[in-house]
Amino acid sequence: MSDILDRLRPVFCEVFENPALRIERDSNAMTVDGWDSLAHVNLIAAVEEEFGVRFALGELEELQCVGDMVDLVARKLGR
Repeated sequence: MSDILDRLRPVFCEVFENPALRIERDSNAMTVDGWDSLAHVNLIAAVEEEFGVRFALGELEELQCVGDMVDLVARKLGR
């Protein structure tokens, strides 16, 4: 699943307009500067586009950190 995290990193950098942004599995809205509700919506749309998946509202409510997002994308991709 590290390949998913590797693909997520540039998505985060683009959404948060910060090429130096470093994310890890435990990164979350409290540790990433600018991660508010609007950024979250933009991030979800960008992740869906990057991986060719769609998230249900209930799935999004479960996301607490980047690791949860990695795991959800992996499930969507059947890994």
